[in-house]
Amino acid sequence: MGAQSGNSWQIVFTPQAENNFLLEEFIENFFTASTCDYNEDGKILYTGYLADKSQEEDMKKAAVAWGLKLPDYKCEFIPAANWLTKNVIKFPPLETQDFYIYGTHEEQIPDNTKHKLRIYAATAFGSGQHQTTRLCLELLSQLYHQGFSPNNILDMGCGSGILALSALKLWTNATAVAADIDNEAVIVSLQNAADNDLQQRLLAAAGDGYNNDTVIKHAPYQLIFSNILARPLTEMAPHLSSCLNIGGYTILSGFINEQSEWVLDAHRKQGLQLVKIIENENWRAALMEKIK
Repeated sequence: MGAQSGNSWQIVFTPQAENNFLLEEFIENFFTASTCDYNEDGKILYTGYLADKSQEEDMKKAAVAWGLKLPDYKCEFIPAANWLTKNVIKFPPLETQDFYIYGTHEEQIPDNTKHKLRIYAATAFGSGQHQTTRLCLELLSQLYHQGFSPNNILDMGCGSGILALSALKLWTNATAVAADIDNEAVIVSLQNAADNDLQQRLLAAAGDGYNNDTVIKHAPYQLIFSNILARPLTEMAPHLSSCLNIGGYTILSGFINEQSEWVLDAHRKQGLQLVKIIENENWRAALMEKIK
């Protein structure tokens, strides 16, 4: 999701029972900022943001030009201060086996031996991303404690860079590339790296998936994170495999139970095998190894 500046209008579409690919493509192209999430029933929640309510009519006209019948939606005004309060400041710290990840607003940090990450939270967590981030960190810890030691890591769809930075905390000789289609995510990841004294070991670059010069230049990788959504996970499976060393691992998340086989099969066809799949509510994360 892109940055919001000033007041905005939020367009919340009626939850969809299944993927509406035309709607998804329209939202990504029309709105400068948008989100795709899932509710507890597994239905897909599409949301877009407008700078001005007058753009609502532009949205309707654009949908007609696309041949798209828009689902029902609500248009809600969001003052800038409220958006920041709800989406940037108020999120709880994320604590796992090895990590304590907290926002820049936190003043009291526990005195324990866990690896600590201070994160600017504008793009750190969404309603689903908090659960999937936790799942990815759990699988990351499993790899670490079983003795796996990568030296080159990719965080595809990095958001705020949490996964890449967490991996760099564990493996002090490793370097990582953080990639995202959103330039704001790249800026935030670099800032978070600097805030945690990891800037010398993290590269970040915006690009369209694996069509990214920095990603290509530094391939192959021993570990690839991809915490995005089911559709792009399946579409990018061949590119992920081509950038992953044999014997390397990928940690995939951002999909729900009903989408698990779809995502896993796309990667099995590219020479990866499932090591473990874990869950948090209806969200899933998979650890897969490239075997050929």
